[in-house]
Amino acid sequence: MVEAGRRKAVENHRGRPPSMADVAALAGVSAQTVSRVVNGSRNVDPETQDRVERAMRMINYQPNSAARALATGRNKMIGIISFDLEAYGNARALQAIVARAQSHDYSVDVVTVKHSNEGDIAKAFQRLRRQNVDGIIVNQAQVLDSFLSLPTGVPVVVVDGDIEHRYRGVQTDHAAGSAIAVRHLLDLGHETVWHLAGPNLSIPARRRAEAWLAALNDADRPVPQVLYGDWTAASGYEVGREMARIPEMTAVFAANDQMALGLMRALHEAGRSVPGDVSIVGFDNIPESGYFLPPLTTIDQDFEAIGRESVELLMAQLAGTDTPEARGVTTITPRIVVRSSTTRRARPPSDASPRGSAPRS
Repeated sequence: MVEAGRRKAVENHRGRPPSMADVAALAGVSAQTVSRVVNGSRNVDPETQDRVERAMRMINYQPNSAARALATGRNKMIGIISFDLEAYGNARALQAIVARAQSHDYSVDVVTVKHSNEGDIAKAFQRLRRQNVDGIIVNQAQVLDSFLSLPTGVPVVVVDGDIEHRYRGVQTDHAAGSAIAVRHLLDLGHETVWHLAGPNLSIPARRRAEAWLAALNDADRPVPQVLYGDWTAASGYEVGREMARIPEMTAVFAANDQMALGLMRALHEAGRSVPGDVSIVGFDNIPESGYFLPPLTTIDQDFEAIGRESVELLMAQLAGTDTPEARGVTTITPRIVVRSSTTRRARPPSDASPRGSAPRS
């Protein structure tokens, strides 16, 4: 009898889109069971779920998204607000978030925002709310002081941007990564470490610069003037041309790998070798960093973990399992990848103090 029902299901849907009833007949279950499988209910045993899913594939059944949203109260859509997709960290984090969302069978709607001000961010939220997204992830924002009055009514997760931790969030431990970079260079015998910082409006750049300063102070080492780039290799090159004229500079912590690349070219053109004259540590561990000349020592960020944790935090809010006691910021600890751009300082430190000797960028 079950087999007859299956034959009938296959025959009935020909010439029209297959229905939930066709799937139920083919799988030998009730339409209610098919509905539970389609809506992601956990109250279905694995064998039955597998049978239903095979039946859906067999007749190419596509669940009605509008009906599913009506039944579950969800549209299986995550909104993502992102800033400056040309920056490697932003783009890589976004890629990891999208991949994790898709593993939960969620689609994504990405809105890019050029300026981190309350008006632009509010417009981005409004656009995503019009799309009836189930939750929103704010990815790699600039300084989010304007997040004092985010629109309510939808779960939010912030990736590396909420200074006061007012929202559920995920962040790289920039302080730990920067401290590891500075200690690595000091342990190689360098008197101090110069810093090529990212733009001051970037929270990761601020945290890395603050940690660089704290690490030098903790080690009681001279503190050179901070020089600023804009995350690009071009800015690293322009600032690097000035840095190359500082004879006492033997070690640099660059806030990202692209600026480190530009700095390395500027030093090469000035006749200063890396790492013979200047050791360099970057941040991010971009895929190309192992192919720089020389290969770059860098701080590796786990972007897969950032994407995974941010989506899981949002899923927990949607499922109602994100209790007040569990709320806060999940911190991902980076690690150092030591390559050939750093080496032990062969010459004794210069008597000249680097304090205040750097040119202004």
